[in-house]
Amino acid sequence: MILKKLEKTINLLNTKNVSKDRKQVLQPLISYIQSKVTENKNVNLNFICTHNSRRSHLAQVWAQTAAYFFNIKNTHCYSGGTEATALFPMIAKTLEQAGFEINKLSESENSIYSIKYAQDEHPVIGFSKTFDNLFNPQKKFAAIMTCSQANANCPFIPGAEKRIPITYEDPKEFDNTPQQIKKYQERSNQIATEMLYVFSQINTN
Repeated sequence: MILKKLEKTINLLNTKNVSKDRKQVLQPLISYIQSKVTENKNVNLNFICTHNSRRSHLAQVWAQTAAYFFNIKNTHCYSGGTEATALFPMIAKTLEQAGFEINKLSESENSIYSIKYAQDEHPVIGFSKTFDNLFNPQKKFAAIMTCSQANANCPFIPGAEKRIPITYEDPKEFDNTPQQIKKYQERSNQIATEMLYVFSQINTN
């Protein structure tokens, strides 16, 4: 069962707000997921950004949550970067505000977080890593490029069956400003709405 506060957040998001242009951007991801579901195969998604610190984590967590919400089974979401840094603490706070249960499993320059979205499901394990880290799938996955820099810098992702650019503006530009909390929530809500739209389009019959 999905966590109650998180369910309230999801119910406030409206997939009808996804624009026609963004639906076109999201369609290749929908098609990839649908093909795997139709063939009764695992859906492995690796969300990739330059530093694996902000957008790729939001996309990973919300995609995993959306898959659960719409009962798209055997969906496994990952994230990585062209380089490893750290999961930015404001991302953890933003997800916690949305209703996820966040626990810091280790304290270091690259802390590890448990990000729980449902009572009886394994949490997402959040930490910064390169896209080819052994924690991530090495083959039979889609690489979703969540930032334009990673999209430009990684024309080829080894092992990926499909490479899908779905880029988002970086909330980092609002760090240390009065707008920081608001802008991180806006980006989280945008990504959440789009991932919910994606998985709402999948036919399981």
